[in-house]
Amino acid sequence: MTAQISSIPQNVFQDAIYGFWNTRVAQAQTQTLAGKIDQGNRGSVTGGKQMDGFILTITNLLLASGVPQHHIHVKKSLTVIPGFFRPTKTYDFLVIDAEKKQLKVVIELKSQVGSFGNNFNNRTEEAMGAALDIWTAFREGVFGKAPPPPWIGYLLLLEDCDASLTPVRVSQPHFDVLPEFKQSSYAKRYELFCQKMVRERHYNAACFLMTDRDRVTNTPNYTEPSPDLSAANFLRQLILHSV
Repeated sequence: MTAQISSIPQNVFQDAIYGFWNTRVAQAQTQTLAGKIDQGNRGSVTGGKQMDGFILTITNLLLASGVPQHHIHVKKSLTVIPGFFRPTKTYDFLVIDAEKKQLKVVIELKSQVGSFGNNFNNRTEEAMGAALDIWTAFREGVFGKAPPPPWIGYLLLLEDCDASLTPVRVSQPHFDVLPEFKQSSYAKRYELFCQKMVRERHYNAACFLMTDRDRVTNTPNYTEPSPDLSAANFLRQLILHSV
């Protein structure tokens, strides 16, 4: 079956972004009313529903491209796969060929709103560790004796604001950091991270989007800082591997 890569609409994640911001607001209000105000921004992220619009968009595109519905898994209890360095890990989105028992797609979906300095290293280390675990498990035959390699994707949504766009100083007490990191903003660092993870073949593709909560009703309501990390590029590769 031919992948319908031409069917990817412009501003494909428009509704997902709108839902992202509205979900955050609704969750924060719910927790406040319940008297469960968490430290910092944690109250608006503990619900775990902010990225559901992205999951729905990706699911619909794969279904329209001919991927059987029973191959797509988004429910937490069904997105668990074994690892090499740990028994299991729950991912955000899986495509598994049920008939061949073949792991075809693994996607991680992450967002970052505020607290950039505290969370940048956590986000990057988590992504690197997940990729290492999957590829090592694949090498060791955890997903079958001789299956084709899975397609691993990483999608990151970053808040577009002064704090994420302002250059950040780095500490260099012993050795110089790489030139591209000097006076780079957190937005630039995330962009470089995604590019390098693909270039070094830890991920097959990455998507990096930025969004401003004050422009959520605009069209588009997100930006794509780098063409190679665009939504269209990411989704085309995903569809080609999934069908």
